[in-house]
Amino acid sequence: MPALSPLDRGGLTAADFNRRGVGNLPGLLGIVITQIDASAVCAQMPFRSDLMASNGYLHAGAAVTLADTCCGYGCIVTLPAKAAGFTTVELKSNHLGTARDGMLDCVATPAHLGKSTQVWDAVVSHRGSGKTIALFRCTQMVLYR
Repeated sequence: MPALSPLDRGGLTAADFNRRGVGNLPGLLGIVITQIDASAVCAQMPFRSDLMASNGYLHAGAAVTLADTCCGYGCIVTLPAKAAGFTTVELKSNHLGTARDGMLDCVATPAHLGKSTQVWDAVVSHRGSGKTIALFRCTQMVLYR
């Protein structure tokens, strides 16, 4: 996603992020942002056979991409006014379960919104069962010109 000016960030909607995802990894995986603001980013991703590992279960990387996308988009809308962008410096995931079909949901919330770093937490769950699939934490470094 290209750098956004401070004036562009505040008014971005879920539809804006979904349009920006087309042709990029979020769009290719079918990730749809359903809510985005400074307090939370919510998204969904349908199970597809090409998102499965060779064992027939969801590939862990697909769940990580869903969570990382939500955290990154949240970082964009909460960047300090003079920030030029961000880069991820650490991400961690704990995989607690898996599934073979249905829809994945993700909710990302900020744990820390600082001038030089942000930390976001995300929970990926299976919509049908409500089972938690993964817990995710992402640290981003805020970049300035």
